[in-house]
Amino acid sequence: MDGEQPAPHVPALHVKVPRDRPLRVVGDVHGDARAFAHAIATERFIIQLGDLIDHGPSSAETLRQMFGLIDEGRGLFLVGNHDRKLGRALAGHRMRPDPPLEATLTQLDDSGLRARALLEIGRAPAWLVQGSRIFVHGGFHTGMLEQDPPAPLGRVTPLLSRALFGETTGRMQEDGYPERRLNWVDHIPRGFTVYCGHDRRSTDGRPWVRHGRGGGTAIFTDTGAGKGGHLAWIDL
Repeated sequence: MDGEQPAPHVPALHVKVPRDRPLRVVGDVHGDARAFAHAIATERFIIQLGDLIDHGPSSAETLRQMFGLIDEGRGLFLVGNHDRKLGRALAGHRMRPDPPLEATLTQLDDSGLRARALLEIGRAPAWLVQGSRIFVHGGFHTGMLEQDPPAPLGRVTPLLSRALFGETTGRMQEDGYPERRLNWVDHIPRGFTVYCGHDRRSTDGRPWVRHGRGGGTAIFTDTGAGKGGHLAWIDL
């Protein structure tokens, strides 16, 4: 059972998002290191929206690529639900059976890489607000405009749950995954845009755009990398 333990507040970002530099927002990678290499071959600053690992063949290499960006001050990643599971496992927590996670752990045969992964996941932000742009893995909540994200490997607060998992109905789908809903999009303030991953809504391989009743916009960037699809990114 994956028990929840309190953890200290996540420290301030150790890699700052530059104000005067173009951005590239990269969706869920899921271990597709080859596609990620193409995405980061740019002078733009990289904001990766979480779920770096699991499912694809190269989770270890994907982590190395991301840590290289961090070391060079060229990018950061937000914590996704798959990243958090990896961090919890590396921290010694007992986890439910999870074949994609177990495959990723097998790939991480370098103790130095395991230690680095635990460090970086433990201090990765769950959301990031830059002016009228909001970056998050799963889904938005208005509280994110007022509160800093908590430490991702500790207790799952309501805001952290929304950031990691989006919004669910409480029902399970035939594929075994929770049924998700998008009511949260209607609460995005007018003029704000939320860039998120996690929820694969695209039917044409391009990021999927939904406008909310409150005047805000959500852009879903998960297009199936590591799961038979491809990796999407958006230049800002």
